Amino acid sequence: MAAMHPVDRYTRTAIALHWTIAALILFNLWLGFAHDALPRDWRVMPVHKAVGMLVLALSLVRLGWRLAHRVPDPAPGAPRWTHAAATAAHWLFYVLLIALPVTGWLMVSGAAVRRPLTFFGLFDIPYLPVGRAANQWGGEAHEIMGFLMAGLLILHVAAALWHHFGRRDATLAHMIPWLRRTT
Repeated sequence: MAAMHPVDRYTRTAIALHWTIAALILFNLWLGFAHDALPRDWRVMPVHKAVGMLVLALSLVRLGWRLAHRVPDPAPGAPRWTHAAATAAHWLFYVLLIALPVTGWLMVSGAAVRRPLTFFGLFDIPYLPVGRAANQWGGEAHEIMGFLMAGLLILHVAAALWHHFGRRDATLAHMIPWLRRTT
């Protein structure tokens, strides 16, 4: 049964997980898209992999938290399709937040020459027991989902801004503790 909490805002834990994961995803998308253009001596891919594993762990926590807690009610007067679209987008985020790191893990695990896989140098992350085909398949899926994640993020931010500045409702205030509705 879902825990009771005010329905006008997400819980502090959900908000903290949301913004932490958002920052990590933006950073990792930047690393993923720009790594070939960055100086080789920066060695960004070990950081990209470690951040991806952190995103995976935090996303599993966030998913568990989401399943156990109610979310704020939709904005009054909003068309039903917007609530349905938001719900679908949020569940697609969960899929991508888990599948993106897993496909990266598959890609690294199936590589012909395995490079070190560590969590920021603190401990080794075990490779998945997969064959070489996982490298190719995982790499293709990882790239496609990276672009899908970037597009979904843009859509998510645009929708939040539309709610705040266009509809002038409290939707954005659900996730930003100090923000008030604009009406």
